[in-house]
Formats: sequence, C-alpha cells, structure tokens
Amino acid sequence: MTGQVRTVDGRVAGRRGQETRQKLLDCLSEMLSSSPYRDVKVIDVARRAGTSPATFYQYFPDVEGAVLELAETMAGESGSLSELVEGRSWSGRAGWQTAQELVDGFLEFWRKNDAILRVVDLGAAEGDKRFSKIRLKVLNAVEASLAEAVSELQAKGRIDKDVNPGAVAGSLVAMLAAVASHQKGFSSWGVKQAEIKPNLALLVHLGVTGRKPTK
Repeated sequence: MTGQVRTVDGRVAGRRGQETRQKLLDCLSEMLSSSPYRDVKVIDVARRAGTSPATFYQYFPDVEGAVLELAETMAGESGSLSELVEGRSWSGRAGWQTAQELVDGFLEFWRKNDAILRVVDLGAAEGDKRFSKIRLKVLNAVEASLAEAVSELQAKGRIDKDVNPGAVAGSLVAMLAAVASHQKGFSSWGVKQAEIKPNLALLVHLGVTGRKPTK
C-alpha cells in the first residue's frame, strides 16, 4: 500500500485508513469465494471487517467499485503469465517443458483468483466494458507472447506460412481460459484432475508447433 491511496472524496488515506481499506478488500475477496457476487452486501462486508458501512463508503462507492479494485489488482499480477512463454524454447524436450509449465502456471493463476475471475467473466458476458477490459488484459498477457512464439517458428520455416499467429495464439488462450474455469467440472466427465494438465499441454504444444512433443 502507498501513501497515495485515496478515499472516495479525494482525501489521501493515512496508514490506518489504508489498513482498513485493505481489510475490507480482503473480506470481500473471502466472501466472493463462498457467496454469489450479487448477494454480497456492503453491510455484510463491513461487519466481516469489523467496521461500519459508513467506513466502507469512505473508500468505495459500492460493492461493485470494490470488486473492480480487486479485479484490477489481479489483472496487474497477470503479467507474470507472459514470463511462462517469453524467451522460452519450443524445440525438442524443452518445448514440451514450456508447454507443461505454461499450462501449470495458467491453471494455478486461475485457481488462485477463481472467485474474482468468475465475477469478471460475468461482467464481461453482460457487456460491462470495465470487466471486459480487465479480462482482455489477463488473456493478453499470454496471447501476445504465444503469437510471438508462433511467428518466430514460422520465420524459421517450421510452421506453414499460411498460419495466422494471432489466430492460433488467441484460440489457445481461449481454450486455456475455458478449461481453467471448468476445472472442477471435469470430474462429471470421468476425467481426473491429474489427467487435465498433460493432455492440455499436449494440445498447446501441437497448437504452437504443429508437432507432437518430444518427451
């Protein structure tokens, strides 16, 4: 937290104010993990944080405003996802390792932020441009790096020149996001959690390189 955190009316929050604000955000995050977004009320968040609704409104205009704060923080952390692809090799065994680590890191990021990502997906699906922008920021962290990887392989003649790197990367990221958001549902199809990662990594490797991985 920095000294430039401000209240709704523009005042700079002091150390205690910053701590109170963060506690409200932490409590809201916990509640989103167990309650539908639209059922979360200001009074419930305030009570959980041991403060009052009036204090909540000092820092956020409403629950949605606080949710957007959580979502922006999460989106800022998504930049680490690009590190799973940038500068990594897609050749031989190293390529298989890259695919596995990308899948592992992506699914872990989604599990860690599952509650807020569900709200972001809901808002984006309903046409809220603020949530759509945040969702794109998260996905772009991987899409741009994957597109660059495909382009580099294409330049080396290892991928057909007619392949569109952006289309391939976008499709792979959309697939990763869909699988990540449905992780708990695979059991209903008789698929064990341990079986998801290697099979998803196989699809990613095939999508990027057009080849079966060297294991």
